[in-house]
Amino acid sequence: MKKILLLLVLFGARFAGAQNGTELVKVTDMLKIKQINSVTLSPDGSKVAFVVNQIEPDGDSKWEYKYQNQLYVTPTDGSAAPRALTAKESASQPAWSPDGRQLAFVRLADGKPQVFVLSFDGGEPIQYTRHKYGASAPKWSPDGKKILFAASVSLKELLKDAELNPGKEVPKWPYEKPGFDKNTQLLPNTAKPDPDGNWDEIRAYLENNANDKKAKVINKLNFQEEATTSSEMSFGHFFVMNAEPGAQPVAVTHGFYRFSSVDFTPDGKQLIITGDADDTEHPDRSLESEIYLTDANGQNPKLLLGAEGKSYNSARLSPSGKWLAFQYGNTSFVDVPMLAIMPVNGTAKDIVNIPFDRNKGNLTWSADEKYIYFAAQSNGGAPVYRVDVRTKQVEALSDVNAGISSFDLRNGKLVFVKTEVANPFELYAADAAMKNAIRISSFNYDWIKNKKLSFPEKKSFVNEKGLTVEYWVMKPANFEPGKKYPTILNIHGGPTAMWGPGESSMWHEFQYYAAKGYVVVYGNPRGSGGYGSAFLRANINDWGTGPTSDVLTYLDKASEAGFIDTAKLAVTGGSYAGYLVAWIIAHDQRFKAACSQRGVYDLGTFFGEGNAWRLVPNYFGGYPWEPAVKPILERESPITYVQNIHTPYIIFHGENDLRTGVIQGEMLYRSLKVLGRTVEYVRHPGGTHELTRSGNNRQRIDQMLRTIEFFERFIKH
Repeated sequence: MKKILLLLVLFGARFAGAQNGTELVKVTDMLKIKQINSVTLSPDGSKVAFVVNQIEPDGDSKWEYKYQNQLYVTPTDGSAAPRALTAKESASQPAWSPDGRQLAFVRLADGKPQVFVLSFDGGEPIQYTRHKYGASAPKWSPDGKKILFAASVSLKELLKDAELNPGKEVPKWPYEKPGFDKNTQLLPNTAKPDPDGNWDEIRAYLENNANDKKAKVINKLNFQEEATTSSEMSFGHFFVMNAEPGAQPVAVTHGFYRFSSVDFTPDGKQLIITGDADDTEHPDRSLESEIYLTDANGQNPKLLLGAEGKSYNSARLSPSGKWLAFQYGNTSFVDVPMLAIMPVNGTAKDIVNIPFDRNKGNLTWSADEKYIYFAAQSNGGAPVYRVDVRTKQVEALSDVNAGISSFDLRNGKLVFVKTEVANPFELYAADAAMKNAIRISSFNYDWIKNKKLSFPEKKSFVNEKGLTVEYWVMKPANFEPGKKYPTILNIHGGPTAMWGPGESSMWHEFQYYAAKGYVVVYGNPRGSGGYGSAFLRANINDWGTGPTSDVLTYLDKASEAGFIDTAKLAVTGGSYAGYLVAWIIAHDQRFKAACSQRGVYDLGTFFGEGNAWRLVPNYFGGYPWEPAVKPILERESPITYVQNIHTPYIIFHGENDLRTGVIQGEMLYRSLKVLGRTVEYVRHPGGTHELTRSGNNRQRIDQMLRTIEFFERFIKH
């Protein structure tokens, strides 16, 4: 019994303390992390193809780096190391042929994505498509004789494409250009451009200016992309071609609709298609999604599922083609979709719901149709689950201390990418019950094994709403009992994101701060994903006070352990967490320094400035001009309380970030400067909202170093 207790103590100490390596994590270790995704098993389950995203030097510059995606293959029994299938040009989206002898994938050719095919009999990859709109997401027909692919088609191209738009018609839904009826302005203008001519000639001149990028004429509701504004509209369409180089693709979808996914039925005779085919409402306003069944050439579409105010998606046919698994929910995204099944030849009344209060992804049928597998964020991890279709019982196949970001199931073999504190990305193979797992890659294992990592300790409390709030405490990598350490409270964005040991995006930042001698405290306040619908919606009309209570409560509780120096606290966060940092330091004065990245500070301005503007009506029940909503937005905006901010503050924003927009960051900075407060503002040229996750690597390093250097100025670690 004493031996068992000793083992438990040692096990707990390992996961609450540090790994046994001797090297501390450095900021440049970020460049060593290799991410694995797009796992796909060969038909017999003996091999797995996947994509590795790695960071490499970019040209001759000492400081610049680029991302490269390459395809790899490895046997699932671990008998050989992974082998690169591609080099130099990036490659992605692998898809096995049904006989397992070929692999289709996507790479750029003449500036557009195209489908290539690699034969395992030898030779170089062969370019199969030279499609004018590009080609992506290839899928083989069950007999291997055809390939489906997707393409994005602009409105201008669609108007004149006789195949996608027979009759060269205009959309039935209103284009919303003021002063024109029945979309007549979309018809070709044959007049000669002349600024001094008649109105048709003047309009032709103005159209030339727009085509030459001298003006952007915006009439659409969703005009902000990630890095720029755009007046363009595009539509997802699908094409099928014979599986041979240079074959002529044929469109299987048509019209001014947006389709999101397609697949063959198991017999290859039909297609299951997901998208929005509403011909009466502008695509920017129509948020619904439907599921259709068509002939293999796209003809004779039959609506299987669709309803006003509902989104039906994630359609997956069972191996026999008899059953359809899917998800559905309201068009508001502050919601957890329902998993369901129905007979393919059934109707909505035949739907069988499978309750599971988590957001689910990668629905996958077992060969015997007994189970549906899926991954779902939950309680700090992202386990793989399977549900027994007959009993509707959901079984977790892995735990919440790890995250499964990609997996595939074939022939009784389950291969998956696992994220855990000990390793951010590695590939594993197991049986169909996820037992007897073996690691079959070493992309990060070899360089991490000598690192001194900090393992978080998980804790929780029940807040005033009766919700259990989970949080984690990471000790410094060189922790010594009896000492007190400065601490960084790190908050996640979203607000529907979820952090924990199974979440990969913060792996390096947390370990780097711990290596620099800081305690790191993070958690999932109300509004986070991974805890069900009630938890997700617990910050409706309450972005500030309630979540602040949660994060400060778990900071207080973490401090009770005695090793946190409460006189040396810093707080940081990005996006919604940038908002929450500003809110916190306007209402609490305990922090010596604070950092907001790409934040939202004035909800009224954010509604007009950011492409995530639907957060405003979804969370606060309306729009800035509505009398009942206006005071709520003012109450919930940190800029309202700017005069109360005294904490030394560094504010970051990517110069091209249009998800949250930059103007409110400038408002916050200028207000603090006018007030004479201690504030620094950093803009990263070209940076978007994704800067710290997938942006320029020099800027990623810059932001991390500037954050901790700013903290050091005031904490004097």
